[in-house]
Order: sequence, then structure tokens, then C-alpha cells
Amino acid sequence: MWGNKKGSTKRIDSLIGKNTEVVGDLDFSGGLLVDGKIIGNITAKDDDSATITISENGVVQGEIQIPNIIINGTVEGNVYASHHVELAKKARVYGNVYYKLFEMAMGAEVNGNLVHVTEDQVSSIDSQSEPARLEEPEILSNN
Repeated sequence: MWGNKKGSTKRIDSLIGKNTEVVGDLDFSGGLLVDGKIIGNITAKDDDSATITISENGVVQGEIQIPNIIINGTVEGNVYASHHVELAKKARVYGNVYYKLFEMAMGAEVNGNLVHVTEDQVSSIDSQSEPARLEEPEILSNN
């Protein structure tokens, strides 16, 4: 898990750095590594081999619709993978995970539903459902 497979290649064409915050929807092809924060939906159109990797420091607030998804950070929103989802031990998903193939390490969390879908169902998933959101912390006063 997490890159220990023989023959697996991690092609990174784009990088969102640790101190970078992107606000808005993102569409890419190839490989995307997220070390920073993305507030918006992420898609990979017309690329069946596209892969997103969300590192331990990475945060995504929005839906992810990518064929191959590797998460070791935090996702607040639904995750749709037409091929493979891999959750490493520090992954935190606050939303539903729709997958064809699924792999999860001990310690990873999914706060939502795991939904197995066939390849035919992936394109027809209702992506209009409201994603889960983390609550803002309540500030207690001593007054």
C-alpha cells in the first residue's frame, strides 16, 4: 500500500504545494499531487488513467471525480473513482466513497458510506448530493 506495489508508477504532472490554497474547481489530466488545500471540485475529464494523490498534509473541500484516487490526507466531500480508491493510514474522508476497487489501511477513516459501483454505474452516479462538511469548532467563553 501507499506506493509499495511493484510496477506501479506515480506520474506527477501537477503539484499543489504545502503552502498553496486553490479556490475554485480544478480539471486536470495525468497525475496530480496535493500537498496544500483545494476548495472546489476536482475532475479529470477524458483521461482514464488520471490519478490524484492527496498527501498527509493535503486537504480537499469538494467532490473528487477521478479514475484513480490515493488519499493520505483529508477530504470533505464525496469521492467518485471509476477505477481505484486507496486510503492510507492517515486518510480522513467526510463524505461518501463510490468505488469500483477499494483498498483501506488500518487507521484510515471514512465518515460516510462506502458504495461499490460497476463501471456502467460510475457515469450515472448522482453527484448532486450534498457532501459532508466538518463543523466549525464551538468557541466557549468564560462569561
